[in-house]
Amino acid sequence: MSAAITLQQFLATWAQGNPADATIESIVSVIADAGIRLGKLIVTHDLSRQEAMESATIANGDISQPLELLAHNLFVSALAGLPISMLVSAEHNDPLPIDPPGRFAVAIDPLDGATNIATNLSLGTIFSIFASNGDDLLGMQLGSRQLASGFLYYGPQTRLILSCGEGTHQFLLDPAREQFYQLAGPLWIPAGKHEFAINTANYRFWDSNLRHFIDDCIAGEDGALGENFNMRWNGSLVAEAFRILVRGGVFLYPGDSRANYHNGRLRLLYHAAPLAMLIEQAGGAASDGNERILDMSVPSLHARVPLIFGCKDRVHEVIEYISGVAFDSGHFPLFLNRGLLRN
Repeated sequence: MSAAITLQQFLATWAQGNPADATIESIVSVIADAGIRLGKLIVTHDLSRQEAMESATIANGDISQPLELLAHNLFVSALAGLPISMLVSAEHNDPLPIDPPGRFAVAIDPLDGATNIATNLSLGTIFSIFASNGDDLLGMQLGSRQLASGFLYYGPQTRLILSCGEGTHQFLLDPAREQFYQLAGPLWIPAGKHEFAINTANYRFWDSNLRHFIDDCIAGEDGALGENFNMRWNGSLVAEAFRILVRGGVFLYPGDSRANYHNGRLRLLYHAAPLAMLIEQAGGAASDGNERILDMSVPSLHARVPLIFGCKDRVHEVIEYISGVAFDSGHFPLFLNRGLLRN
């Protein structure tokens, strides 16, 4: 792997002496280095010690686990001193000022899927870098202000998925050298894959149009889509996103009728937006079912949003179902025997 291109070499070539891009290069490098340290912490973390530590509830209603708080503090410390006007973290109610005159802002979920550590499943860090004019980010349109995004995927291998607006690229950590190396070629989402990812345990809470789509997937060759599908779901957003990037298909986390789930659970600023950039730069699409994610404005720092992303054709197919365009007036599979909740 020593002959491969390092993350630093990739970023230096991309920046090519441009001062603004060089700053983004520094921010990404710092996040990657902090991710290496976090990966070690995850591997060596003592669950019994975590249980003895205190959790915290923040104003957005989430409960921060001890390991999430450790990850938050790690990234806050790592980014200190960089020209970042503010850091918006999933683990903190308000934006954290770092260097108020700074021209950039960072939004981050320091450790997505922290509860997975108890079952030894994948975790991740999701981040986004924005242009900042010292404002509070509210009302900004994501597509025009997001300069780079990525996620660190702590699984059997640690990987960094990154876009600086010129494709979506993949880097693999060599733990012996503590260095990320680029894997060949930009990622491009395969088309025509027959996989969908959704938590079907919430089926009864979904809008009937969405259930219509899932029923047609489950019906396979006998359904309106005429194809046999596989379902995937593991509760780790970065793992779901990575699989979509390399295998194709579609991921859905819709809003539903449960209290506080009308707009789903994922956050626009540090979940949907960075993933949408990565997915679109890899030839895919990301939507809330009605609007392109990157066309949306930020109503609040921790605003939730339904999220659908994946292969462009599959995402558009789901949107047609949700809007009712795909309905045939004589074909309503929710009322047929093959419905998910019917015998």
